[in-house]
Amino acid sequence: MSRTLVPARPDSPATRRRSRRGLLIGLAALLVLLLVVAVLSIAVGAQTVPLGTVLDVLRGNGSDDTAHQIIAGRYPRLAGGLLVGVALGLAGAIMQGVTRNPLADPGLLGVNAGASLAVVVAINVFGITAAAGYIWFGFAGATLVAVLVYGVASFGRDGASPVKLTLAGAAIGAALTSITTAVLLTDATTFNQYRFWTVGSLSGRRWDLIAQVAPFVVAGALAALLTGRLLNTLSLGEEVARGLGQRVHLARVTAAGAAVVLCGAATAIAGPIWFVGLLVPHIARRFTGPDHRWILPYSMVLAPVLLLGSDVLGRIVAPPGEVQVGIVMAFLGAPFLIALMRRRKAASA
Repeated sequence: MSRTLVPARPDSPATRRRSRRGLLIGLAALLVLLLVVAVLSIAVGAQTVPLGTVLDVLRGNGSDDTAHQIIAGRYPRLAGGLLVGVALGLAGAIMQGVTRNPLADPGLLGVNAGASLAVVVAINVFGITAAAGYIWFGFAGATLVAVLVYGVASFGRDGASPVKLTLAGAAIGAALTSITTAVLLTDATTFNQYRFWTVGSLSGRRWDLIAQVAPFVVAGALAALLTGRLLNTLSLGEEVARGLGQRVHLARVTAAGAAVVLCGAATAIAGPIWFVGLLVPHIARRFTGPDHRWILPYSMVLAPVLLLGSDVLGRIVAPPGEVQVGIVMAFLGAPFLIALMRRRKAASA
């Protein structure tokens, strides 16, 4: 007696299991890609180390002391790139989810502007010139400005709606940027110190700096990964979210708080790096669809792949010097932003 095979419905448990399996395979493939980019990150530079030598050193079989020293000197840069990438990828996905704005990135809440002004104050007022000293000013500035933006956006009947958050962030960010520029134009010494930080760079990072900021990235990442269901509910709209029993205000504060911690930590390590938080969630959605429970882990892996890959590219294009990763990301991100805006304009026409 023959049996007729009935295709599984799109929402059947079998279909969901296949989809989950495919997403797990995709995430595993991205982790392998991240491993490859990480090896390239410690192999490529002013003194390029052959990949075979790098692998020997990583396995503990290498006998070349010079190669050991070169590779060991690049470990902090690699660690910084991993932390910054994870932080910016997760923060970008959260910001786009909280504000329901596909053009949102971690700078939306004025985080970069707040961190920049705080660093200028540290240099200009307190005379701090070491990165290990002013990273805490950058972190505090990012956090305080994000709280200020949320407080301003909370006024009125609707509370901190996505539109009000975007407008408040843009306005306060523009004001802080103007103040920062005014200080820099009147003090050449401050400008000379500040310009090395504001370009966005992973070079010259040390273990003490990484160790100070890493706990914030780890805590922020864990909190961010737990907000997937909250963001899925918020994406349905405030009325629907409330109807489903969601406390919208608390959900938005929880998610945004994780994003602020991550943004502040990333900015403290590498300075303001644009476009990572904008690009990565869009790339992740190509694989995962709109489910933030998958967008977040995909963004967490994709972002360091993109950031470390851009850092490696910056070391290749201008030997024996290098182009800082913030500049490389601007070159890569600007065309993507233009294409995204054109596509959205065409879709709305």
